[in-house]
Amino acid sequence: MPTLSPVRAGGSTVATELDPSVNEPLVAAHVDTAEVPSAAWGWSGEAPRLFRFLGWFFAAFLLVYTIGNHEGKVEDLWLVGISAFMVFLLVRDILQRRKPR
Repeated sequence: MPTLSPVRAGGSTVATELDPSVNEPLVAAHVDTAEVPSAAWGWSGEAPRLFRFLGWFFAAFLLVYTIGNHEGKVEDLWLVGISAFMVFLLVRDILQRRKPR
């Protein structure tokens, strides 16, 4: 009975484990692991959906801070201003992603 080995479309075998004894830099998706160590584990990049979610979350969170027992309105102006700036950046990002490149 022949043994089966993982094969890609190109015909070469696929490595399923990383060899910790090899000290040569591994290039995954044109990223040098010396610069980005997480590339060796298969993930190297940003999480844009997470960052957008956090942007909306913290913009709303800053507005919740306006509710409180403080008497001055300077804090409220800063909180609303920073929140409005974050919303502006998030809306601009939405519009730029919709544009064809």
